[in-house]
Amino acid sequence: MKNITDSFLCLGSWPSAGSFVFNTDILATNPINLSVVLGILVFFGKGVLRDLLDNRKQKIWRTIRNSEELQENAIEQLEKAQARLRKVETEADLFRVNGYSEIKREKLNLINSIYTTLEQLENYKNEAIDFEQQRVINQVRQRVLQQALQGALGTLNSSLNNELHLRTVSANIGMFGMMK
Repeated sequence: MKNITDSFLCLGSWPSAGSFVFNTDILATNPINLSVVLGILVFFGKGVLRDLLDNRKQKIWRTIRNSEELQENAIEQLEKAQARLRKVETEADLFRVNGYSEIKREKLNLINSIYTTLEQLENYKNEAIDFEQQRVINQVRQRVLQQALQGALGTLNSSLNNELHLRTVSANIGMFGMMK
């Protein structure tokens, strides 16, 4: 094992005075070199590192603030959308209720109109039946009258002789002459 003096860079009045020697033992000099480099980095790099961390911190805070603002805007828009949805649902319910009542009203109007039309058709049917009955009655009357007249003419023609015929004609002419 080496002396403790072998592991340091020898400067000044050490036993081998006047000599300047580098220690080439890596295992012994590495922790020292690392501590020196880290010390220099900390001394000179702490400002840069602090600036980088401050910048990063500010970006994070800005991002958080922007996210919170976006969240608030989204919440406001959601509330507005929910309010519009409630309004539209209320209007839809109103239209639905009005639509159902309008449908019922139209249904009743249609039923009433159909009943009115049926009554009119019933009246037309009854009038047509009455008209046909009157027509048939008139036809029967005409036939009965015609048959009665034919029967009377037949009876008159068979029972009328020349003498009776001449008296009837003379009487009618006499009545006609008196009327003048």
